[in-house]
Amino acid sequence: MSKILKCVIVDDEKLAREDLKSVLKEFNNIEVVAEADSADSAANLLRTIEPDILFLDIQMPGKTGFDLLAEVQTSAKIIFVTAYDEYAIKAFEVSAQDYLLKPVSKSRIELALDHLKTSEENKSIQLNQLDYNDTIFVMINNSYQFLKISTIIKIIAAGNYSEVYTNGKQKGLVLKSLREWENRLPNNQFVRVHRNSVINLEFVEKIEDWFNYSYKIHLKGIEGTVIMSRRYALKLKDKLA
Repeated sequence: MSKILKCVIVDDEKLAREDLKSVLKEFNNIEVVAEADSADSAANLLRTIEPDILFLDIQMPGKTGFDLLAEVQTSAKIIFVTAYDEYAIKAFEVSAQDYLLKPVSKSRIELALDHLKTSEENKSIQLNQLDYNDTIFVMINNSYQFLKISTIIKIIAAGNYSEVYTNGKQKGLVLKSLREWENRLPNNQFVRVHRNSVINLEFVEKIEDWFNYSYKIHLKGIEGTVIMSRRYALKLKDKLA
């Protein structure tokens, strides 16, 4: 029997709350235990109950959904439900589990719940290290896709998510922290060069001296540079020695 997930809905629009509740009723493992029409009322709720999932609107009168998260401590998984797509990056920076655009469909809720389940399973099992020629199946930009490890040029941290750049000119958000990538990627090919970035050595074009004993790394296939801090430069020199 599946665990019942207790949920709280926070949205200033009653119709939006009713629409979401109507969709959630179709899931046997979801129970809406409370709802709130503002960030302030939600803050009061979250001081007395601890849901598994918080379905949270962003733009509300007074305080935003982001203001609420800055004000209260909660272990709930955050799923933003909003009419606006421009807050996606910020949502991932506050470690949101998912980002849904209104109106929300049953299939999109299913995907979000699968996403949550996969995330929890990944945390509870020891993941094997990947081979350079492996292909993995991951969620990129809200859809599951195959990703060949050898095509990855660099990975940039974005909270619990990461921005993955490939030689196919693709840039996507993946629900993996930089630490998770670092632990799984083949360490003879991928190296951490900064607290927020991992690169594929195969795509290094040149390395230039920069400020305060740090370096600029130029990578083939993408514009711009990646900064390598002094700390990681010393580690890389030891690795290549």
